[in-house]
Parts: sequence; C-alpha cells; structure tokens
Amino acid sequence: MEGEPLCILLVEDNPDHAELAIRNLSDAGLANHLFHVEDGEAALDYLNNRGRYADQNAYPRPHLVLLDLRLPKVDGIEVLKQVKASEQLKAIPVVILTTSAAERDLAQAYNNYANSYLTKPVDFDSFSNLLRDLGFYWLAWNRRPVS
Repeated sequence: MEGEPLCILLVEDNPDHAELAIRNLSDAGLANHLFHVEDGEAALDYLNNRGRYADQNAYPRPHLVLLDLRLPKVDGIEVLKQVKASEQLKAIPVVILTTSAAERDLAQAYNNYANSYLTKPVDFDSFSNLLRDLGFYWLAWNRRPVS
C-alpha cells in the first residue's frame, strides 16, 4: 500500500467517541481519508457505493473499517455479516471498536469473521493510545495482498 492514499471508515454513533477517534487517527497521520458514518445503514451504503455514497472517487473503498456494535438502523453485527458475505468487501479488515466487553458480543463478532475486537478504554489517554496503535498495526505494519 506504499504511496496509496489510505482510507478508514469509522462507523460510530457516539459523537464524542467519533471525534476522539478522528482526532487521534488524524494526528497520527495514519489516513489520507477518514470517513465517518453514524449508523449501520449508512455504513452499508458507503461500502456498497449506494445512494449519497455512489461516487467511488469521492467515497473510496476503505482499507480498514472501525465498527461499533450498538448502532441505529442496522446494528454492527449485521453490518459485519454483510461485509464478510460479500466477495467484493470481505477482504477489508473490520475491527470491532465498542464499549461492550460481553462474551456474547465477542463470540458473535468472531463467529462472523471480525478481524479484531477491541473494548474502548474509559480514560482518554488509553483510548488515544489504542487508536494510534490500532491505526499503525492495520495501516502501516500489517501486510496485505495487492488488490
């Protein structure tokens, strides 16, 4: 991915969590494009270039999806299921980033092929560090085949 503009899709309905994620990922210089949607339906529209997200140049396929579980309209597990069932989307890493530490949620995410499951820390510094390290891991250190 060297030289390629990096794109993250953040699917988060909590505006405070979204702002913190956007600020930390931007400050770390990890993505050239960071798109934020607030519900699962918008995430699926973005990923499938439907509706307002139909322009693939304006809304490129993300290299990483950060997905909350508790979302309006379509929940995170359903978004995950649809992404991993799609031949065009299934190779995109989907990282669950949620406040839920429930074993049921964790098992359900991995049973539907989540690439990682992270529980959001409650304090600012830990959350900031998690996001920075997460971005470096998936976008800088991790190797993927050329698509």
